[in-house]
Amino acid sequence: MRKYLPIIGVLALIKFIIHAFGNRNYGFHRDELLHLSVSEHLDWGYFEFPPFIALIGKISYLLFDYSLFGVRLFPTLAGIAILYLCCVMAKEMGGKSKAILLAGVSVLAFLPFYRNHTLFQPVAFDQLFWTLGFFFLVKYIKTENYKFLLLMGATGGLGLMNKYTMLVWGFGIAVGLIFYKKAELYKSKWLYLSVLLALLIFLPNILWQLSYDIPFLLHLEVLKTKQLDAINPFDFGFSQLDYIFTLAVSLIGLSAMFFDTELKKYKSVGISFLVIFFTMWILQSKAYYFFAAYPIVFAAGAVKIEQLLSSKPKWNYAVVAVLIIPVIPYIPQLTPILPIESYVEYTGKPLVDGRVELTGDYADMFGWEEQVALVDSLYQEYCLDETTKCVIWAENYGEAGAIKILGDKYGLPDPISRHGSFWLWGYQNKEANLWISIGNETGSVNSVFEETELVTRIYHKYAIGEENGIPVYLCRNPKVDIEQWWKDYEKKVFD
Repeated sequence: MRKYLPIIGVLALIKFIIHAFGNRNYGFHRDELLHLSVSEHLDWGYFEFPPFIALIGKISYLLFDYSLFGVRLFPTLAGIAILYLCCVMAKEMGGKSKAILLAGVSVLAFLPFYRNHTLFQPVAFDQLFWTLGFFFLVKYIKTENYKFLLLMGATGGLGLMNKYTMLVWGFGIAVGLIFYKKAELYKSKWLYLSVLLALLIFLPNILWQLSYDIPFLLHLEVLKTKQLDAINPFDFGFSQLDYIFTLAVSLIGLSAMFFDTELKKYKSVGISFLVIFFTMWILQSKAYYFFAAYPIVFAAGAVKIEQLLSSKPKWNYAVVAVLIIPVIPYIPQLTPILPIESYVEYTGKPLVDGRVELTGDYADMFGWEEQVALVDSLYQEYCLDETTKCVIWAENYGEAGAIKILGDKYGLPDPISRHGSFWLWGYQNKEANLWISIGNETGSVNSVFEETELVTRIYHKYAIGEENGIPVYLCRNPKVDIEQWWKDYEKKVFD
């Protein structure tokens, strides 16, 4: 493997350089603000996700404080690890230098990975755990060394502590192994020890979920009602067609697992891939959930292409060009390598009523600093008096996360919010005589307080629509019992 490290190193360096430009631009995404906020409350679980992202967030804070580049370094490193593992899997499947090059370039050319490996979200680590799990499965099939089953089990357990979609991966593997040597492994204690290891690692989160009446199910129900049910049943499948050249590599790899003389030993892996695909389609999953499965078929496809071009090895470089050149113009749309003004000019987005309609991810990176600065100005004006007991109440986790994370440099107290996991951390002081409300509309504040004063509405040229024109109120004299008001909202935290 050592002789192939220069190839992998160059590809990894290219990926790192691209993200190094993108990771420092714009601002935190609303989801990143949530993930950093939960890292301030380390626990075995949260309403929206398991605890792994919070642990990484805490490590990031200890190393880099709340640096945008430092926080985003972790998903980028996960992406580089995926590239490395994809190349190594190609080598393990019998590939040589051209296959390793094609495997790594396939990862570089797969456009969604630029978005996934920029934002500090569980997605990048989910893709890493899936890829690592497939790597250990390939190693087991090649060597039949049972330690790789245990390592696969440990990977599955860690993956479940990051994102529950790992359950679908595990289901796919379980079905695929039925077709490995006529289900021989199901007679082996090592397979069950592997599953037991995964469950032991995952157990703390299971217990946490049970202690809170399994909020995962409530989150899944709301996600299904508000998002998944609105997805066209064919969108999941058709979305895979958006990336046609890397799709071709994956289909070549998948078919090789069934029909190629050398690669069909990995048929059970191909079956797992298909089971995961159709399971997610049936469950109406978002298309990007499945992207974690692609590195294994990229690796197999790279090996098969190298074989097909063995008599004309230089044609591998033509394949590399076909993979990478068409995606280059789209990279700025997926990781913010361009300054915002240059990006707007590059995409030709028009200015309408003083605003530019950015894509959802980029629009979600703007406006937070302005919100926090305004809240700080009000806090400095009204809440430094010793007689004033003040609470900052944010409507959603983006606004609350901004005040908690970006407000750190202002010395602002932690906000409260009834949205998602912020509900877990309570209402702070029900005796407060002044509440600064941000994002809550007129009906919401009037239902809670006798006195409400609209201070202003916050506008931003690039912010997402729902964060544009949000109200900021000063509120006094609650007309409800704050403790009961908070408690009654437990089943509505995802509304």
